[in-house]
Order: sequence, then C-alpha cells, then structure tokens
Amino acid sequence: EGTGCHFPKDIQEAPSPDSEAFYLFIFTVKFSNCNGKRKVQYESSEPADFKVDEDGMVYAVRSFPLSSEHSKFLIYAQDKETQEKWQVAVKLSLRPALPEDSVKESREIEEIVFPRQVTKHNGYLQRQKRDWVIPPINLPENSRGPFPQELVRIRSDRDKNLSLRYSVTGPGADQPPTGIFIINPISGQLSVTKPLDRELIARFHLRAHAVDINGNQVENPIDIVINVIDMNDNRPEFLHQVWNGTVPEGSKPGTYVMTVTAIDADDPNALNGMLRYRILSQAPSTPSPNMFTINNETGDIITVAAGLDREKVQQYTLIIQATDMEGNPTYGLSNTATAVITVTDVNDNPPEFTAMTFYGEVPENRVDVIVANLTVTDKDQPHTPAWNAVYRISGGDPAGRFAIQTDPNSNDGLVTVVKPIDFETNRMYVLTVAAENQVPLAKGIQHPPQSTATVSVTVIDVNENPYFAPNPKIIRQEEGLHAGTMLTTFTAQDPDRYMQQNIRYTKLSDPANWLKIDSVNGQITTIAVLDRESPNVKNNIYNATFLASDNGIPPMSGTGTLQIYLLDINDNAPQVLPQEAEICETPDPNSINITALDYDIDPNAGPFAFDLPLSPVTIKRNWTITRLNGDFAQLNLKIKFLEAGIYEVPIIITDSGNPPKSNISILRVKVCQCDSNGDCTDVDRIVGAGLGTGAIIAILLCIIILLILVLMFVVWMKRRDKERQAKQLLIDPEDDVRDNILKYDEEGGGEEDQDYDLSQLQQPDTVEPDAIKPVGIRRLDERPIHAEPQYPVRSAAPHPGDIGDFINEGLKAADNDPTAPPYDSLLVFDYEGSGSTAGSLSSLNSSSSGGEQDYDYLNDWGPRFKKLADMYGGGDD
Repeated sequence: EGTGCHFPKDIQEAPSPDSEAFYLFIFTVKFSNCNGKRKVQYESSEPADFKVDEDGMVYAVRSFPLSSEHSKFLIYAQDKETQEKWQVAVKLSLRPALPEDSVKESREIEEIVFPRQVTKHNGYLQRQKRDWVIPPINLPENSRGPFPQELVRIRSDRDKNLSLRYSVTGPGADQPPTGIFIINPISGQLSVTKPLDRELIARFHLRAHAVDINGNQVENPIDIVINVIDMNDNRPEFLHQVWNGTVPEGSKPGTYVMTVTAIDADDPNALNGMLRYRILSQAPSTPSPNMFTINNETGDIITVAAGLDREKVQQYTLIIQATDMEGNPTYGLSNTATAVITVTDVNDNPPEFTAMTFYGEVPENRVDVIVANLTVTDKDQPHTPAWNAVYRISGGDPAGRFAIQTDPNSNDGLVTVVKPIDFETNRMYVLTVAAENQVPLAKGIQHPPQSTATVSVTVIDVNENPYFAPNPKIIRQEEGLHAGTMLTTFTAQDPDRYMQQNIRYTKLSDPANWLKIDSVNGQITTIAVLDRESPNVKNNIYNATFLASDNGIPPMSGTGTLQIYLLDINDNAPQVLPQEAEICETPDPNSINITALDYDIDPNAGPFAFDLPLSPVTIKRNWTITRLNGDFAQLNLKIKFLEAGIYEVPIIITDSGNPPKSNISILRVKVCQCDSNGDCTDVDRIVGAGLGTGAIIAILLCIIILLILVLMFVVWMKRRDKERQAKQLLIDPEDDVRDNILKYDEEGGGEEDQDYDLSQLQQPDTVEPDAIKPVGIRRLDERPIHAEPQYPVRSAAPHPGDIGDFINEGLKAADNDPTAPPYDSLLVFDYEGSGSTAGSLSSLNSSSSGGEQDYDYLNDWGPRFKKLADMYGGGDD
C-alpha cells in the first residue's frame, strides 16, 4: 500500500439482493486519493464474475449462485503513472428476500411526470411549471430478463381528474423494429420485451403520449432516450487473416515493415472496444526470437534487432494477437492473425569467379566465336539486378578483339571474338576479366565490389587465302601492243608463314582474251593486240582477274584484278556523220551540216579538216564544202539545179593526230523536189529517208511467208472437202436395212493369200482360164465354182503397153457392163464365203417392205447401183 493513499476499509461488505445477478450494480468502492491528481485503474481479482468501472462501480458480469456463506474477492487500485498498487477485500453476503422488497422495488421505479401546460391568467399565457429535461435511460445489452422488464413509469398529474391513456411511438415501439418497448396504457409502465444488442441499435428515441378516453391530447408528447450500455460480447476481428509484408535484408532496428489492423464491434470509446496488439510467436527464431515488435495500439510492425539476411532466412511468420479491454489478458477477448514478412534481397554479395584461370582456343580469322565460358556464383536472388553479372575486359586486349556477353539464364560470361585474329601475329592472348553486378553493392558491405580472373586464349593456325598486293594493280600501256609482249608480273603472297606451300596462278576473267599468266612466276603476257576502242574497255581501263591457289589442306585461293590503262594512239580514221542526208534540187535554201566521228580521243581526234576529192570531176563541179569550225562543216550544191536522185558524195576527213589520219567517207545524198518549206515531196522519200536494203528484204520475206500460209490453208480446206464428200457416199447406219454387217479392215484372204503372181499385172492377156486350173487349188477371192447363169462375154481388151491403161480400160468395161459380177478376177474384194444366213438381196420383196417409198434416186447413183434401181425403182415392171 502507498503512503497516504488507501481504501477507507480493508474489508467492505456488500449485500446481494438476490441469489444470482447479471451485470447488476452491487456497490461502489471508494478510494481515498492522497493528492487528488492520481489516475487510478481498478481491477477485480475475479474478472470472470465481477467488473469494476473507472468510477469504482462494481457489477456482476455473469449470473452465478451465492451460498449462504460469504463470497470474497479482491479489488485492486493501481496508479497508471507510478504503477503503485493497493487492494481491498470484498465480502458478498446473501440477503434473504423479504415480502416488502418487491413493494419497495415497485416504489423505487422512477416516475416520469408530464410537465404542466401553460394556462391563461388575466388573458395572458402563463407557464406554471418549467418543462423537464428527462435524463436518458441506460439499459445494458444482452440482459437475460425476466421479460418484460419494467423501465420507468410515465404519468400525468391530470390522471387524478381524468381517465387517461398512455402510449409510446418511435423506432422500437410502433416502428421497426416494433415491439421492443411496450407501455401499459392505464398505468403508464414502460417495459422492454427482449434483450437488446448495442451493435445493432445503440440508442432508442421514443416519444410518450397521454390522451383522454376520447383520444384528445391531454399533455404535450415527451421524448424518452434509451441508451444501450455496451457489454464485451464481441471478439476483435482482423481485416485479413493473413497479412503480407516485406523488409529489405540488413535493415536497421526500427525499420517499418507493415501494419495489421483489427476491429471490434463493441463500443470503441469503452474498454470493450479498445484493442491492444502483441506478437505471440515468430518462426523461424533465428538469428533472434524477437526480430520484430508491434505497436500495441496502432498495429505497426517494426524491426527491433539487426541481422536480417535473405541468404539465410527468406521469410518470417508472426502470429499476431489482438485483445480488447485494453489488452487485459484476464477478461479481454482475443483473436489472432498471421503476418508473413518476406525479406527482400539487396546487393550484399558480389559475384565470385569459380576459377582463377579459364582456358579457350579459337581458329584464326574467325569472328562471333565463343572462346571461353566464365562461371560465377552470387548468393543474391537470381535474375535480379543484384544477381545479374556484368563482365568487362580490364587487360590483355588493347585492340579490342574480344568481348564478353552475359548469358541471361545462367549468368555466365561468354568470351567472344569480335575482330579477326592472326596466328602469324599473335599465337596466344592472356586476358584479365572482371565481374560485378548491375547495381552497386549495398552500403556497409565489406566485400570487394568485383571479382577478377584470367582467360588464356590459344590461337589455332589455319590455311589462309593467298592475297595479291596491291589489289587492284594498275599499269599504263599504249594500245596496239603486239602479241607476245610481257606486260608485268602479278604475284600473290601467302600469309601462312609457318606452312611450306606453293602458289599457282590461273586466269579467271579476260573478256577480250588478250592476256595469259605464267602459272609459276605470275608473269602476264599479251596474246592479242590491245585495242583501246574495244567494247571491253571502259573509260580507257581494261580489267582482267587472276586466281592464286595454294596446295594447303584444304587448298585456298585468292583473286586479284589487273587494270590496264590504255593510252590512245591514232589508229582510227574519222568518218562522216551522218551518213545519209537530203537536199533540194535547187541550191537555195540548201545545205547539209556534217561532222566527223573518230573513235580516238584527244589529241588524235578533232579538230577535223573536210575536203572533196579531185576525182571524179563531177564532185567538185556539183558540190562545195565549207568548214564551220573544228568539228563541223557544211555541204552545198554548187550548181543551180541537180536532177532528183541519190548521189554518193565522197568526203575527205583528216584528224589532228600525229601523224594525222585521213579517210574518204561516203555521204549518201538524196536530191528531191521540195515544197515551199524546203521539205521533200517525192514518193521515194520513204526509201531515202531510212528504209535500207535490209528492211525491204525483211518486208518481202514476211509477205512470202504469209502467202505460203494462205496456200497451205486452201489446200487443207480442199482435202477436207474431199474427205467429207467421200463419207457422204456411205449409207447412214440408221438407214441400213441389213441384219448383219460384217466389217473388215483388210483386203485379202489372210495368210493363205500371200503368194501373188505379179506377172498377171505385167501381161494381163496371159491369164489362164478357170478350166485349166486344177480342181481344189484356187484363191479365196476368186469366183466360186458353181452353176451360174450365162452372161454375155466381154471382149478382151487389147494388150496395152502400160498397166495403168489396162486397169483404166478394165474399170470402164466393168462400169458399162450391167451384168458384170462383183468378183471380177482383176477387182479383188473380200470374199466372205458361201451360204450366208442373210440370204440374197434378190430375195427381198419390194412389195413387202418399203413399197410406198420412192427409190428413184437410186438411178442418180450411177451404173453400180443400176441393179438396185431396177429392183426398187423400176415401177410396175
């Protein structure tokens, strides 16, 4: 106990009016404050049964039985600032219920009297009594009754003279939720019918009314406020069951991590809704079991210890508890949630090479080749800037022939050749490389920021291409150089100095075939005359390409270009240009402007001298030439009239070479009749204007080919008409009345009819008669041996000298003989044998079939169809 501050009694007795209580006010404990300024907090030793408010009022928290013996508990008083503590013992005794207690209780129920209304006095309104301010009614929630439970009694002082009726209105009475509060209309007793829940409705505002039996208002309505007193009947609830937060590794103590929040449905202004947070557990508990702390009022989680290392512990799991009643563990309600704290990575570990020296090799002259694979280890989180390595070459490569790229998946360094390497220059490279992260190391890290290693690269010798130097090689030479002249030596060098190899030379490209090269020493010699005016020479330069090949494994080759700059000599005579022109018959206006064409160049070309030859004498008599300047001259008629026609005028043109070169060039001049404008009007203008002999021959050839095509078409049309007429002689298959048609593709007796006596064709008059032929030996196509009617015998034709005449005369005799059989010995037909099932055509009765048809057209078919014409078209005969 503190000095000067104490409870008035060490033991206080409190009578309990009933055998059980529930949140029932029992008594008030008083504490003598020594200076009047101390803030004292009360606590009960039995918080499950009794509750002490800040003003010292003691309540029963739950219903419990009381025996006749004394029930004892302690009440503590503690200074909030100095933490001094006092206590007092409380004895709770059971008081036997007396009959008059119920009457006393009924008398103790508070009455609410309607205030008097104003009355008229001497014609003025006068208030006889002030309106009341009715204090709120406090009613604890979750009361267990019994119900209905009386609250207050409402009455009017006019109930002495009038019979009044009382009623209440408002939410909870006649408005939703209805029926919670009722009033006895006679006595005015206001009661509650069920337990209340502050979390649903914390305050009810009712209005009481008093009317007479006729329904007339007797008193003005009065307001009644009922406050629902909060009880601790709700646990704290976290907004999330799992909270996620992050904190960088290596964070200092006091670093904010995250905030967890819980809510309590109870009154936040009372102890029931005042929450306090604390950490129940931490997993894992390394390097310290208390790496974090929480603000018990705000829920902020901060670090309290150093040593967060992601490479050792990547995640912490905290169990957070929220307790109401300001965190009182005895009678406060609690709930828990989980806080998951992820330790994020910072760059606190530099990359480290797995070896001090790496080895690789590369063939010379190769680029984009991976030489070596550098491996590093980094304990930081993979695929982050703190883990990604950046490599650089710090020494051993002054020419920048190597580069290092980072593999994004493995974080390895790929040493790559970016410039060709020459084995003959350097056989080995020793590189110094360094590796560091994309971001700098975190502050306070004692490790070096980078790691270094050595890369030894061996260069492999390979067979390289021979090369010409210089390439291209340019020489100057006059044109006209004779064949067999040695021009120059064009040799190649082999870069493989450590290989014993021979080089052979061949010609690769020589458009004009002017050169040859010695395969061993590379000497280039002419095999034809060099001509600057050749179409293979461009801008006075002739290009030839040569190939140099070694005998290495594999053999390699290189090309070189020889450029010959040809100097011009005066080897081309000038020619007149144009070569054809027109002029009128009269000299006025008449002139032809001409120039000279010389394939040489200065100084072997212009200026030119133009002149006319002395012979024939008609040239100078008819023409005159005048030099206009160094390149142009003018040709005019010298006489007044020259008959129309084509004239060849020779012109002597001399260039300015040293020595000069002259040439007599022919100018074809067409003299024609002209109109007033000086234009030719002759018909022959077309020929003279540009249709040469070649063009005229081409036109004639086209015309001849066209005529041949037309003739071939006409012949083909005639042949097709003949074939069509021959087909018309055949009987249409639909008009053929024969039952059986036997068609053969061969004319002869088959294999038995292969021995032909050609002498019969040479001398027809020597044919033996049938009578002298032996019986049983005869041709199948000859006339069968049977009795035949006697027909007149045709006279034998005289022996013609030609077989063609014989056949023609026999054909005429057969055509004119109506009795000629179809099996004439000279007319060979296919004989199908005797006894045909089709019978003879003579057996057909014209009267039995087709009698009404007209067969007179058979007479028009010639003598071969005369028999049919007589049978079918002979009329009544």
